[in-house]
Amino acid sequence: MHKQISSLQNPLIKQVLLLQEKSRERKKTGLFLIEGQREIELALKGNYTLKTVLFCAEIISEEKITTLIPSTTELIEISLEVFKKIAYRTSTEGMIAIAETKSQSLGNLKLETRNPLILIAEAPEKPGNIGAILRTADAANLDAVIIANPKTDLYNPNIIRSSVGCVFTNTIATGSTSEIITFLKENNIAIYSAILQESVSYQTCDFKESSAIVVGTESTGLSQEWRDESKQNIHIPMQGEIDSMNVSVAAGILIFEAKRQRKFL
Repeated sequence: MHKQISSLQNPLIKQVLLLQEKSRERKKTGLFLIEGQREIELALKGNYTLKTVLFCAEIISEEKITTLIPSTTELIEISLEVFKKIAYRTSTEGMIAIAETKSQSLGNLKLETRNPLILIAEAPEKPGNIGAILRTADAANLDAVIIANPKTDLYNPNIIRSSVGCVFTNTIATGSTSEIITFLKENNIAIYSAILQESVSYQTCDFKESSAIVVGTESTGLSQEWRDESKQNIHIPMQGEIDSMNVSVAAGILIFEAKRQRKFL
């Protein structure tokens, strides 16, 4: 028999709201929230541990839940009022999981292929952009995504939502710019930095060997370290009046050129 919660003052419900709103709480507890059936299924596929699943029986049946989650996961039924209070989105099929975070340390990053293709995003700030980058990375089946000097934790609900769960399907690491450059050099991975200065069109480069494509923010671009350590600075030729585009769009163009060269291997 599972527990039931109908009070908004319940300590667990208060903790859920903190996990949703505060990066500090997620870091302190090593827990975060996953909303929605598809996202929960992707997290399980990505070997995330679900500690508790809260479900609203007025929206989803217990039978359906038990076919989706491991038998070791605690199941708690919540009232519709409580669900509406803690749900971040309106269409999340009546289920919210409390899951354990994973370490995204660069030291834990294992590259499985001989000539990896990696995307590096330096200091991205907007969760929507990070989510879009992760969706692109999943679509291209990249070997890894590395976030340099992260400004937000990857378990921010907006990132999970905008990535449609691709935060769980990608191999992701974080680190400082200098740590990442050292890692790339140690693994003989060529650096291609997306900047305008002293650059060539991305279409002229050979991405078939081990490559890291590095993108920065639209406002500040890439730090000098990337320019100094780059095998080649690259740009996307523009035909309009402006000289930059959304970072996730730019990343998509560059990644799929590399995949085209590799014939989608």
